[in-house]
Amino acid sequence: MDIFKKQESNVRSYSNSFPVVFRKAKGCWLETDQGEQYLDFLAGAGSLNYGHNNPVLKQALLEYIEMDGIAHGLDMHSEAKAAFLEALNRIILEPRKLNYKVQFTGPTGTNAVEAALKLAKKVKGRSSVVAFTNGFHGCTAGALAATGNQHHRQGSGASLDNVTRIPFEGYAGVDGLKLFETMLDDNSAGMDKPAAVLLETVQGEGGLNVASDQWLQKLSKICKLHDILLIVDDIQAGCGRTGTFFSFEPSGIQPDIVTLSKSISGYGLPMAVVLLKPGLDQWKPGEHNGTFRGNNHAFVTAAMALEIYWSTDDFTTHIQQCSQQVNETINRCIKRFPEMFLRGKGRGMMSGIECKGGDIAAEITKACFDNGMVIETAGPDDEVVKFFCPLTITEEELTQGLNIFEAAVESVAVKFFKQVS
Repeated sequence: MDIFKKQESNVRSYSNSFPVVFRKAKGCWLETDQGEQYLDFLAGAGSLNYGHNNPVLKQALLEYIEMDGIAHGLDMHSEAKAAFLEALNRIILEPRKLNYKVQFTGPTGTNAVEAALKLAKKVKGRSSVVAFTNGFHGCTAGALAATGNQHHRQGSGASLDNVTRIPFEGYAGVDGLKLFETMLDDNSAGMDKPAAVLLETVQGEGGLNVASDQWLQKLSKICKLHDILLIVDDIQAGCGRTGTFFSFEPSGIQPDIVTLSKSISGYGLPMAVVLLKPGLDQWKPGEHNGTFRGNNHAFVTAAMALEIYWSTDDFTTHIQQCSQQVNETINRCIKRFPEMFLRGKGRGMMSGIECKGGDIAAEITKACFDNGMVIETAGPDDEVVKFFCPLTITEEELTQGLNIFEAAVESVAVKFFKQVS
């Protein structure tokens, strides 16, 4: 551990909560250098929807490496890229009647958001955008300007401009969309007409706040009426995390632009894309580029993940069954310990439980770690315990993790309230 304390920056965060040295991982399990095993209910913050070292994806990658397949290709054509694009269109886009072109950005989610915002401003010739309270979109300048979290914003050291913040659905009892409409229609409201609206349909770091289908439909209607682009940041909520491949599917809306990263590679490899309606593809060659926008190893595993998990409805059914199991545990805990919890939050396998204070959530996650499970918190005060295990988890593994969570809740109830209901 000394090498980390001596050499690594204080900016690290997850290691503060999980102070061990991990050596290897498989499926839903992490193993330390001491041979201790932990159930992973963090899953790379949503980057490992298909688990650690998924055997099918690993085999495809090993075979590709063994035949000296292209590893790094900038934005040149390659067989691996072609295979991914074909699979994405055939398995994901066409069945959903979504007509998008694909832009490969630098391999991080925040880079995809930057590209989406730049494109929207370029196409519309406007400099401002609208984002929402409790949204999180990344830590580079443009994405951070659209991010609501004060802790991350304070790390900038620079002004974060050209964003108007609107209340998300359910925020402080304010009808954010009514406010948005009123400001758009009032020439004295002081809000410049935005190029785009940027949002997460389920706010990950913001506390698992869910936009209803009706709210999303109304927002989409407002954007169309006022010639404003709708950008859905599906970096954390996409790739099946909420129960469907795209988080916005149940609402029936079709965003103008969608950003994907995290689990799009299928294997935890760096990869990010922007999906954009063809008429918006007004880039000139190289206007937004990045040395590592051609991670062909990620293309290989991404294509294979689509083939094996999204060619049928079986995986979606599995996610729904797991979600039901998680929600049953959440509801049971709320009923047993009303002095500790407020409500369940989220959708699908992007679910959590809101505690009556971040101190309670912190104690629960610490107790979980002490008993062999990695799980983290979300929300403005870190008050939501966030269930984020790989989507490939088995029923038995999920039961084991939920049992660890319930035991942790009981121990914290004794510590805080001197009782177990």
